[in-house]
Amino acid sequence: MSRAPTRIVLKAVVLTGLCALVLAAQTSGESNASEHWVATWAAAQQLLAGGIPGGPPANLPATFADQTVRMIVHASLGGKRVRVKLSNMLGAQPLTIGAAHLGVHEGGGAIVDGTDRILTFTGSPSFTVPPGVLVVSDPVDLEIVPLSDLAVSLYLPRDTGTPTNHLLGMHTAYVSKGDVSGSPKMPDATKMFAYAWLAGVDVVALADAFTVVAFGDSITDGFATTRDANQAWPALLAKRLNTNKATSQIAVVNQGISGNQVLRDGAGISVLARLDRDVLTLPGVKWVVLLEGINDINLRGRTEGPKALTSDELIWGYRQIIARCHEHGVKVMGATIMPEEGVPTASERGEEIRQTVNRWIRTAGNFDAVVDFDAVVRDPQRPIRLKREFDPGDHIHPNDIGNQAMADAFDLSLFQR
Repeated sequence: MSRAPTRIVLKAVVLTGLCALVLAAQTSGESNASEHWVATWAAAQQLLAGGIPGGPPANLPATFADQTVRMIVHASLGGKRVRVKLSNMLGAQPLTIGAAHLGVHEGGGAIVDGTDRILTFTGSPSFTVPPGVLVVSDPVDLEIVPLSDLAVSLYLPRDTGTPTNHLLGMHTAYVSKGDVSGSPKMPDATKMFAYAWLAGVDVVALADAFTVVAFGDSITDGFATTRDANQAWPALLAKRLNTNKATSQIAVVNQGISGNQVLRDGAGISVLARLDRDVLTLPGVKWVVLLEGINDINLRGRTEGPKALTSDELIWGYRQIIARCHEHGVKVMGATIMPEEGVPTASERGEEIRQTVNRWIRTAGNFDAVVDFDAVVRDPQRPIRLKREFDPGDHIHPNDIGNQAMADAFDLSLFQR
């Protein structure tokens, strides 16, 4: 009889301990199941060195060691709780993170006073990411407003090997010696123009919030737009959505890869291969805007032969994307392929494929909706080329005002269907 109270006391102690553990876990940053997470920023991952042909230099180091890299991201949707995703999906060796921080970017690599937050990953401020793995941080409380810039800082204590990266970084990143991940400014920093291991940022949003994924190649990626100015059409679309009360809870993330193809790997894995990774696994996705195909046309559409591209083959790829998105309840908006006369790889046969595919895209019932970029950017006097005022000189990538015209082409009410 004397042992019964002891058992009761021990049970109470155990239960109290469990409650304390649960409380500690909740206060340390675990996600609440009732929270509605939405992707506010993302970058499709590659494994490329050097620079993109014809593009600005990335200055991405071949490896990092005892260095901090601070990368700037443009949040399309605001929130009060934030988490960060890091990807070693294409890495050949384990990646050691010595420290990670998140803050609101003030400019020039500096953090707004009072906004620095230490990031932990399952409670650990330092950790190792195995090859092929994506990891998600514990949420942190941080007030961010829509269309603001955030700074993600990673301290890399030992040799990383070639980074899993997104090579066309449209924001300047900063690299400094040692662990300065929590420093308000980056001392003696060198600049690079790529994202290393940084795959996404999510926010807790209202129940009706969702994400639109801009899924494409260099035109979507922002090639030929002004760096640090958020002039790629996905960023400009996000701005339009935010300033319209009826659509202000819609985020836009840019999952473009320069040189990407629908059907084959090359500059990054193909659209068909990366659909799950870059679209279907993102939180809160409801729509995809698909602008892809010009690289398939230019690489395999110029000549006849058993391996030559056909319009039917490209349309087959689109049908696969639509079918797989629909399985997940995601709608797909088709964007017509834009003109490119003057590009060295353009050809008469490729133009025939482009026109055939565009007719299919415009046909009602194939996509859930259509945005006719071709009609917006083509020269009315010669429809197979870009308008002169949109052409930065390479005849294929619209400049800032061309991207604005593309963003303005969307009927915003379609996203409310």
